[in-house]
Amino acid sequence: MSTTAVLHSEWIKIRSLRGSFGSLVSVFAATVAITLLVTATIGQDEARADGGDDLLFFAFYALNFGQIAAIAFGATAVSCEFLNGALRVSLTAVPDRNRLYLSKLAVIGASAFAVGTLTTFTAFLAGQAFMGSYALGLGDTGAVRACLGGGVYLALMALLAAGLTSVLRSAVAVLSILVPFILIVSFVVGDVAGNAADFLPDRAGQQVLREHTAGSLGPWTGLAVSALWAAAAVLAGWWAVRRRDA
Repeated sequence: MSTTAVLHSEWIKIRSLRGSFGSLVSVFAATVAITLLVTATIGQDEARADGGDDLLFFAFYALNFGQIAAIAFGATAVSCEFLNGALRVSLTAVPDRNRLYLSKLAVIGASAFAVGTLTTFTAFLAGQAFMGSYALGLGDTGAVRACLGGGVYLALMALLAAGLTSVLRSAVAVLSILVPFILIVSFVVGDVAGNAADFLPDRAGQQVLREHTAGSLGPWTGLAVSALWAAAAVLAGWWAVRRRDA
């Protein structure tokens, strides 16, 4: 089977499985819906209370929820291979494990980036319509960078989850680790670990959403640190898929 055919088959798997496709759609739906809800109700009050401090980062507040959906997408898109011997069937069609694994990760990353970028631009433009005198536009400093970087960030979180799922072979296990880590542990560690917390995958990657740098990393160096976390997980998953029995 050619690489193009493998890529197409992986996209069919994602599109036909309600868990993975629903998670991908949720990246857009949850982020945009929460952005509209927040900006329409308390957006201007929050901006006034903060004195207009980093309105760009506030514009992407809902990405905290969208990233959970991106993690769920990466985990469920891989975990389907480990249910009821599905991996044996996939390897019968594509005996080359490298091609199968890299094609799956390529489709997951590309899908998450496409939907993530659509999500960030839509959430930003729709949310700013409710910000009145505090509204930002794409011409403001860092706005386009944040929208594009936000799409890359969501793709990296999906790949991080996909790599870990290849190692643990369970979406439930990966979600049980990553979701509490991002929602709770990252903040707790951040309060006690000082600058070391800047290198956690979520904190580093979200630097690209800020107008003003906060911490020791810049927008692109922070995104590079998140990419290293995702690359480490992908490599570990590649090792697991090559070495373990189907």
